[in-house]
Amino acid sequence: MESPNKTARLAGALYLIVVLTGMFSLLYIPSKLIVWTDAQLTFNNIQASETLFRFGIYSGIVCYTAFLLLPLVLYKLLNHINKTHALAMVALALTSVPISLFNLSHKLAVLTLISKPEYLSQSDLPAQVLMQLEFYNNGIDIAAVFWGLWLFPFGYLVFKSGMIPKILGIFLMAGCFGYIINITGGLLYPDYQKLGISGIISLPSALGEIGTCLWLLIAGVRTKS
Repeated sequence: MESPNKTARLAGALYLIVVLTGMFSLLYIPSKLIVWTDAQLTFNNIQASETLFRFGIYSGIVCYTAFLLLPLVLYKLLNHINKTHALAMVALALTSVPISLFNLSHKLAVLTLISKPEYLSQSDLPAQVLMQLEFYNNGIDIAAVFWGLWLFPFGYLVFKSGMIPKILGIFLMAGCFGYIINITGGLLYPDYQKLGISGIISLPSALGEIGTCLWLLIAGVRTKS
């Protein structure tokens, strides 16, 4: 039988891939290339750094592929704690994967727009590029619903297991509500981002996910003697 620590470290490695590629594609790339208030500058940035933009798409594919495998490995590690919560964790996490992968088609559409000669002559091309990026962001909002929801059963399993510090389980469960609050606020209140609270509300999920990732990868899990 495979040892729990070996399974834990596999989960930690997959989680680390998700975290690093997710930060690269969702945070670093937009910060370098996208100016939401200036379609022409965004278009120029992507044209000038097309290779970086392509790496962003590729890192997204790697991220979502790793996220397809991660809950399955976590299920193997934690299903003995509570099978119902373990199944809910897997179902909610996996639901986000096809949404996320299909959503990348908007970034691929941007590549088509900036690389095909028949499109380059269009005067409204920068606006079309920015629109595709807006569509991509909308898809991220849908996927984020499930990125948040899966954290509650996952956090519950971590909290109850005794194999991983309980504080990480608390952060994960709180992170679920942080996602939902940010998604609800962004949808129902157009000026929500101007309030400046979304980053604070997102903090528990960041602490919980990065902390759990590193704990699994470095320390493994506590096992009963």
